[in-house]
Amino acid sequence: MKSIKIDAFKVSTPIQLINRPTLLDLETDEKSVEKELRRVRKKLGKLQDTLYAHGKYAVLVCIQGMDTAGKDSMIREVFKDFNTRGVVVHSFKVPTPLELGHDFLWRHYIALPAKGKFGIFNRTHYENVLVTRVHPGYIMAENIPGIHSVDDITDDFWKQRFEQINHFEEHIAKNGTIIFKFFLHLSKDEQKNRLLRRLIKEEKYWKFSPGDLKERKLWDQYQHCYEEAINNTSKAHAPWYTIPADDKASARYLVARILFDTLKTYKDIKEPDLDEEIKANLELYRKQLNEE
Repeated sequence: MKSIKIDAFKVSTPIQLINRPTLLDLETDEKSVEKELRRVRKKLGKLQDTLYAHGKYAVLVCIQGMDTAGKDSMIREVFKDFNTRGVVVHSFKVPTPLELGHDFLWRHYIALPAKGKFGIFNRTHYENVLVTRVHPGYIMAENIPGIHSVDDITDDFWKQRFEQINHFEEHIAKNGTIIFKFFLHLSKDEQKNRLLRRLIKEEKYWKFSPGDLKERKLWDQYQHCYEEAINNTSKAHAPWYTIPADDKASARYLVARILFDTLKTYKDIKEPDLDEEIKANLELYRKQLNEE
């Protein structure tokens, strides 16, 4: 299988999405890729146990992408070998009245993973500079001072939101949260194919919504908004990775590799030392159990 360098997918300088690949050719068959994924995710599962025992870092995994990009199946396949006590998935949908009564980051802040755990955001706080930017009327529901109509939502408003998101991520990073942000970069042609499958295969009917076709017509606007969001918020402490998503198997493998290869560089993540008194009496404890 073709070797990959994960830094090739990290956004370190401004990008144009049109120049980023949507398909990753690993020069092997799908079964081999899936075998490699199983190997890496087992290592990730063991690392997660160590992270939990260590208890000083949290890991936040943010997954964004257009409809049909494979977010749900990505989460299912990459984190399959995790202990359920160590991972929590949040899927953010239309804000509730309670959530709208707070600032736009509040519902994301209270969903952050505790130290020792992985938190996965399936759609994230970036919806607030993506969907709301394509549909600025949604902002009106937030009841923000000084925003009386859509005309008040200027370019400066979005720049301010980018800054607020950057400050939010910088704050949690400095307090022990390791942040990964993945954009599942899907081609428009592949989205069409996946939407058609939802209309052809009866078991996938439930996934289809006419709204998907309405949003598809706004494809170029979404690509522009994603590009601006990524370029304004990819930082060393919270990098974006553009993941070629036209092939699900290679996309899942790539995400798993990025997670594992990055986390294993944290040499201080290790199981805590056993208490000296307990260590000195291990043989006694074994003897007590064996003599029961």
